[in-house]
Amino acid sequence: MAKEEFKEFVRKNPKLITYVKDGSMTWQKFYEMHDLYGEDENAWKDYLGVATAGAAIASTASVTDFMKNIDLDSIQNGVNSMQRILGLFQDIGKNKETKEEYKPRPLYKHFED
Repeated sequence: MAKEEFKEFVRKNPKLITYVKDGSMTWQKFYEMHDLYGEDENAWKDYLGVATAGAAIASTASVTDFMKNIDLDSIQNGVNSMQRILGLFQDIGKNKETKEEYKPRPLYKHFED
């Protein structure tokens, strides 16, 4: 049943064919989207160019809600950890660069002669 509904949806929206032809999407991904979201305009707006003023307001509200839920302390801790890791890698790289190559002392030289 779902497969036939998807085929009918594609017939109504032939613009989807262009995304498959140019390689940016596959029929499998479109089918999975249809299986999850049905014909919900919000799910298909990137592919069908369908957008309403209500959807724009709702997406702005969801972004605002998302921003409220971000824990800035945990993000800062993550950034600090990454900086320490990058610093370690840089120190390792510097140690390899500054290491002088071993040069044996010539046989005819004794101690600083």
